[in-house]
Amino acid sequence: MTATPNEPTPEPTELERAWQAHIDQSTELLDRLVVRHRERQRRYHRIDHVEAVLRHVDELAATEPVDDLGAVVAAAFYHDAVYEPTHPANESASARLARRDLARLGWPADRVERVATMIEATRDHAAAPDVDTAVLFDADLAILGAEPPSYRDYATRVRAEYAHVDDHGWRSGRAGVLQGLLDRETIFHTATGRRRWDEAARRNIGDELAALRG
Repeated sequence: MTATPNEPTPEPTELERAWQAHIDQSTELLDRLVVRHRERQRRYHRIDHVEAVLRHVDELAATEPVDDLGAVVAAAFYHDAVYEPTHPANESASARLARRDLARLGWPADRVERVATMIEATRDHAAAPDVDTAVLFDADLAILGAEPPSYRDYATRVRAEYAHVDDHGWRSGRAGVLQGLLDRETIFHTATGRRRWDEAARRNIGDELAALRG
């Protein structure tokens, strides 16, 4: 975010504002994250997904008793920093990158580890041990409760990320993931998330399951 002497300094982007408010005034490491999210294998897990998660974190934090909003924001920035659909441990790799970068910025070790633990927990979004993790989970999964056209676009993009999987394997694997979500008592972990997205998410997931099994 630089300007020539004769040009006004450009307004910070949404990402830059969030980064500078919660992570660090320098955006050098953010710029590297943005480059990562432009990798060619990504169709859904791109920087616009991070932007959406950050917006949902802010929305949820307005009604949920978040303990460390900065840590949740950091986890949102880094939770898909490493994303390779053929790799089984993206969350662990993303957590390692977050540990390295946040330590470089001088974050306390215990706070860094809190961020890394939240990132690793997004592997299955199954158990949220605290409100901060619950907010991250719900912000990440909010797309499930989107309007049907947005949900269908999401599903199409995720399928494109798994183009290396044949149709039979995709249908079987995706149906298993979706059925697992439906089988939960609640898909979302916060009261706000349940109220806002659970009903729509179950409808969207049910429609996709019907298409996969049809």
